[in-house]
Amino acid sequence: MKVIIHGDKIKITDSIKTFIEEKISKLDKYFDSPEKIEAKVIIRIKNNKQTIEVTVPAQKFTLRAEETHADLYAAVDLVIDKLESQFRKHKTRLNDRYKKEPKIIDFIFDNDYDSYKENESKIIKRKDIKSKPMDEEEAILQMELLNHDFFIFKNIQEECFSVIYKRKDGQYGIINTY
Repeated sequence: MKVIIHGDKIKITDSIKTFIEEKISKLDKYFDSPEKIEAKVIIRIKNNKQTIEVTVPAQKFTLRAEETHADLYAAVDLVIDKLESQFRKHKTRLNDRYKKEPKIIDFIFDNDYDSYKENESKIIKRKDIKSKPMDEEEAILQMELLNHDFFIFKNIQEECFSVIYKRKDGQYGIINTY
């Protein structure tokens, strides 16, 4: 797996880079063609806390985890554990989903981390996403894999863009745009 590491207010040393690449290579066993997959890693420092965010966009799903710790190496271990448990948790759902519906191909959720800029406006981060048409059930699965509270997708049932979100009561809501 190819690993792209970006440091925000931190210099990425060779030892940090080697350690992260070694840990992320543990995820190779979960993919059929790990050489085609590109993991994006962002390391941020705020006060005494170090945050590591790992996004692994595969063809049909995206794994994402974030962890904050005082020790960067401990944060890396925690985030890898999170990604592995996330994959194991959703493994059967993913296998069942894509064996039943082979016509859904190449879901790509592309985060361009280098394109956002901090400025004086209220918008401090901007992301561009590319999404393929999917139904609401698949959108819920993608949202859970990303560990987000909402997910934007092209809704094939309603033929519009939709936002699915997790409610405080644990249920889901949907907002359609026409």
